[in-house]
Amino acid sequence: MYENTRQFVSALERAGELKRISARVSPVLEITALADRESKSPAPSLPSEATRRTDPRFCHLGGRALLCESVEGSDIPVLINQFGSYRRMEMALGCDSGGPALRAGPGSESRATKGLEALALRLGHLIKPEPPPTLLAKLRKLPELFELARIPPRKVRGAGTCQQVVIRGDDIDLTRLPLLRCWPLDGDLGALGYPADINDRVPGIGHGPEWEDRCRGRYITLGGIHTIHADDREHPNPPSRNIGMYRVQLLGRRIMAMHWHMHHDGARHWRSWKARGEKMPVAIVLGGESVLPYAATAPMPPGISELLLAGFLNRGGIPLCRGVTVPLDVPANAEIVIEGYVSYEAGMPGFDPRTAGADLGPGAVFEGPFGDHTGFYSLPDRYPILEVTAITHQRDPIYPTTVVGLPPQEDYFMGKATERLFLPLLRTIIHDVVDYDLPMFGAFHNCAFLKVRKEYPLQARRVMHSVWGAGQMAWTKTIVVVDDDVDVHDTAAVLRAIGERCLPGRDTELVRGPLDILDHAAPFLGAGGKMGLDATRKRGDAEEHPAHLSLNPLAAELCAAAPVGPALGDAARAAEARLRTIEGVLDARIPDELGGCWLLLRAAPGARGDAVIKAIGALAEDIALPPWTVVVGPDADLANLDDALFHWMANTAPDRDRSLSKCGRRVAFDATPKRPGETINGLPVRDWPPILRMTEAVRTRVSRGMAESPR
Repeated sequence: MYENTRQFVSALERAGELKRISARVSPVLEITALADRESKSPAPSLPSEATRRTDPRFCHLGGRALLCESVEGSDIPVLINQFGSYRRMEMALGCDSGGPALRAGPGSESRATKGLEALALRLGHLIKPEPPPTLLAKLRKLPELFELARIPPRKVRGAGTCQQVVIRGDDIDLTRLPLLRCWPLDGDLGALGYPADINDRVPGIGHGPEWEDRCRGRYITLGGIHTIHADDREHPNPPSRNIGMYRVQLLGRRIMAMHWHMHHDGARHWRSWKARGEKMPVAIVLGGESVLPYAATAPMPPGISELLLAGFLNRGGIPLCRGVTVPLDVPANAEIVIEGYVSYEAGMPGFDPRTAGADLGPGAVFEGPFGDHTGFYSLPDRYPILEVTAITHQRDPIYPTTVVGLPPQEDYFMGKATERLFLPLLRTIIHDVVDYDLPMFGAFHNCAFLKVRKEYPLQARRVMHSVWGAGQMAWTKTIVVVDDDVDVHDTAAVLRAIGERCLPGRDTELVRGPLDILDHAAPFLGAGGKMGLDATRKRGDAEEHPAHLSLNPLAAELCAAAPVGPALGDAARAAEARLRTIEGVLDARIPDELGGCWLLLRAAPGARGDAVIKAIGALAEDIALPPWTVVVGPDADLANLDDALFHWMANTAPDRDRSLSKCGRRVAFDATPKRPGETINGLPVRDWPPILRMTEAVRTRVSRGMAESPR
């Protein structure tokens, strides 16, 4: 770990993990195009052996961190993709091969180790400490207790390094910061069918052709948002200190839009200030200790500050100084801090200006759209205004940022670090879990694979419901539970286990509950169906009785005589040829590596997925087809399994888009784009966003500039 961003940049450069871009680049789309291409390229070096074992297919990706030294419209260089590989994540957290070996502590696996596994062992030891049995053991534990005592943040006297330059009042101009427009439609309300001028009457909002060209849709994307609960407003050391990583949209020289989801701690804090009728102080922190950005993304339990996790990872408390215009403490070693107040007057999200009588109301703006980590644009909605009261920064600061989109991006490696570090906590909460994996195609909240050591019937269902009640994993849309003989980090192995051990009508758990706000396929904002697949071996009538085969009690009697796969080899190729003759089908694949149990179809533009599924059902009366079918839209690539699965997870609502055969042995999912406003199986379809695509003109311009820039 490193004390500040500059130290981390120097270390990355020494390790061959940084590339300087000397050519002049624009923060409008061009830096995104550079980073997107880099993140999908091979990284200069591999991570620790343990990390390679848990992500063997993608551990080599990530390219290099990029330092853009000449950015149009700003004097500040831009650092991007700094955490965009496993090796760089391990460097940032101080557990790479060049760092000190770590020990889990006495009474557990105490071998010296490196990588994310090392931190997971240390964290697990703290979560589940064993009382020292002897006096000698107690003495040996003293260094650990001393280390814990150093974790809390510590206040520094006077100004912090982040306050070498202070800008206030009319001198504030957020447009001088190199905030990125990441994707072409970011901030373009009209392109998605919303009134383009809805924010024009808000005081301080920029508009007009020049603003549209230079500043529309630019965001802070790697800022730690520091907040406290209103009840702690007079507390010298607020116990509710929270750091969240939320996007913040540029709207004027001193005006921004604060976007947070209703279940985030920052939004909960805002509601506490709203209840008091007082504007909420916030500080947006960019840079600082290399552990800070990761800590801001970590799913900490309620009441435990991310600053404590940062102190644990940093091997010492994060130094804080007092903000210059807000009653908050901020990391003293940050590169840039933006201080301000969030309006309490704004109404809640769920606002549509196209409805009759819609009133945006005071203190709010219509924020978005924004190209998000889901791979699609998140749709615009009402969020509160942030009025900036000060910008402070180091002399000659560096602006750290990131881009999210179709994986892998920088956030993939940060999320996988969380997967590894929080395994001990998950196992403490749910003792059945041996290991788990958040596959790339699931974009974190859409899918989770869990491995259990099965000991009794229906254990997998217990695990599913436990996960749906476990912190931020509560938003997981699809859970797959497998036995401990399945490699949970091998997607093909998990899908084979589903095909071999999971009967669709019998072994699927459907529930309703909260979902990620960004799930555009959900029938309601932040709410809808979830699905659990029990891919474990079954035990006795409690799991295998024919009456359980379908949600229909008469399923056993209705079971059709139609053959059910798997289809392999020549039989699979023949079936694919027949399937490609179906109207509206562009391609069909039955991948042999999935055991012949999965059928993937790509529908033509405008084709209805439910019509394709109906045609497949008719064909299944003549030939054996796999039990699991997924119909995706024209944007998907069936030759790339991860891409096909990404579209399945992103574009499906399990309670609306799942078609189960009468016999309960075959299921099909309609993962095609839906038509907004229609009703399917009694559930609505909301506005459907476009998938993220960079313009060809920007790609060409960036490629030409890169050719002129030395590596």
